Amino acid sequence: MDKFTTLTGVAAPMPLVNIDTDMIIPKQFLKTILRSGLGKNLFDEMRFDDNGNEIPDFVLNQPAYRNAQILVAGGNFGCGSSREHAPWALADFGIRVVISTSFADIFYGNCFKNGMLPIVLPQDQVDILMDDAGKGANARIAVDLEAQTVTSSDGQEFHFDIDPFKKHCLLNGLDDIALTLAKVSAIDTFEAQATQARPWV
Repeated sequence: MDKFTTLTGVAAPMPLVNIDTDMIIPKQFLKTILRSGLGKNLFDEMRFDDNGNEIPDFVLNQPAYRNAQILVAGGNFGCGSSREHAPWALADFGIRVVISTSFADIFYGNCFKNGMLPIVLPQDQVDILMDDAGKGANARIAVDLEAQTVTSSDGQEFHFDIDPFKKHCLLNGLDDIALTLAKVSAIDTFEAQATQARPWV
């Protein structure tokens, strides 16, 4: 998993509340178990019409936001089913940070396991960043995980809270597999001792 330290990039404003995982990646794209390739179907039913043509009004289809790395969203982002494909699709599109007033618990946890940073801020601060994101590609928001700050394009700085263990994992690029591999010598020792103590198992 890629390490996350700092990011300065274009933020796309998406003020809708209750954006669920089926909106993020519709059910017909859940057949894959690969983390790559889902970005093209991110927000599929919002980005494309029935003929597969782009809907010009959708924010990520607008030229200023095609390369957005940050999403400023309405509350309760990632609600609905627990599909991990949702953060896979966001990450594959290029989104590394989602800022909102609240997230669904399972989606929130899945973001960290996939190298993404979900940031919870109060409504008034999200409103400021939403307006800032609406300025287009020239307004770049800066995120510093070590300092736990988000800075708007005009220099307003906001502090966010994060679980220390989740922060450690992101800073060091550690997913669940990497965390397990870090303990491989202890696991090998335990298995060797267990085999000697209980050879019949």
